[in-house]
Amino acid sequence: MARSTARPIVKLKSTAGTGVTYVTRKNRLNDPDRLVLRKYDAVAGEHVLFREER
Repeated sequence: MARSTARPIVKLKSTAGTGVTYVTRKNRLNDPDRLVLRKYDAVAGEHVLFREER
């Protein structure tokens, strides 16, 4: 069974400039803009904003 195009895989990159990334899925219908989440950056040692890469 094929995956839906409404929930693509996106890569989240740290805004702290450490190069840390997360990989997740998002619902394109609910979040058409770039996804921004506050997650833990292990290199920086704190929670920072992660923005969706394209």
